[in-house]
Amino acid sequence: MKKVFKILSVLFAIGLTTISCNDNEDEPVMSQTVYAIASRDSDLSSLKAAIDKAGLATTLDGTGTFTVFAPSNAAFATFLTANGFASLNDVPVAALKEILLNHVLAAKVTSSQITTGYVSTLAKGSASTTRNLSMFINTASGVKINGISNVTKADIMATNGVIHKVDAVIGLPTIVTHALANPNFTSLVAALTRPDMPNFVGILSGTASSPFTVFAPTNAAFTSLLTELSLPNLAAIPQATLENVLKYHVVAGANVASTDLTNNMVVTTFQGGKFTITTTGGAKITDANNRVANIILTDVQCSNGIIHAIDKVLLP
Repeated sequence: MKKVFKILSVLFAIGLTTISCNDNEDEPVMSQTVYAIASRDSDLSSLKAAIDKAGLATTLDGTGTFTVFAPSNAAFATFLTANGFASLNDVPVAALKEILLNHVLAAKVTSSQITTGYVSTLAKGSASTTRNLSMFINTASGVKINGISNVTKADIMATNGVIHKVDAVIGLPTIVTHALANPNFTSLVAALTRPDMPNFVGILSGTASSPFTVFAPTNAAFTSLLTELSLPNLAAIPQATLENVLKYHVVAGANVASTDLTNNMVVTTFQGGKFTITTTGGAKITDANNRVANIILTDVQCSNGIIHAIDKVLLP
């Protein structure tokens, strides 16, 4: 009888130990918040430290529905080195907070729901205090974010959302970031970076004369322009002509969202010329040569401006 009692006592003790473990380290991931998962994953210790420093622990440990693209420790190390920081402690809190929020969506998006296109993060940049920054997701080959960060492990489920691990910190996107990320703008990028052009990359990556509003022609728009001008390729466009054309698509000193567009709105461009926007029957631009372009995509919000895509290259 005593032997049976001892066996039962041992089994009871083991049971208590098992219950204690399940309540702590062995708790299933699905029953943990985004913050709790980051806290327990050794490869996300830098992310956890950044969340703490930025004051976002309460948000990501609370109720809500989030998608978090979580940079690995290696991703944070690369980010710190590239930006001249010795450690996370050297990153200003306000800047770190927006960078982290640029990895967060206000909805749960699993890998099966991710599609190519733009989504809005929880971050804001200097161009607008009210409009959240855009993120471009490209699923052509895996999942690439803003052209710089790849999803390496998807669908880590949390009670308040989902985590996808990524291999690079996603910095606040500039006009150039989004132009480079979207494969529909490769002709525009080629034009902007032609060796005989001004330093458009430097200008549109910076804050001088910002915020910028860019009406960005698609690849198809450039193909049509070459046909219209009877030119074989972009290299055949005279230097002065191309420079003026590119500047004609930029408005300096204003973050003009689609909600700011009004009928018969006259816009003065970075080039100095003007064009007219009409909104009846869809937003359109009439350039100085009475050629009409349709605005086919709006409100790609960047840290230093905003992009709208158009289906025709404007001519000053």
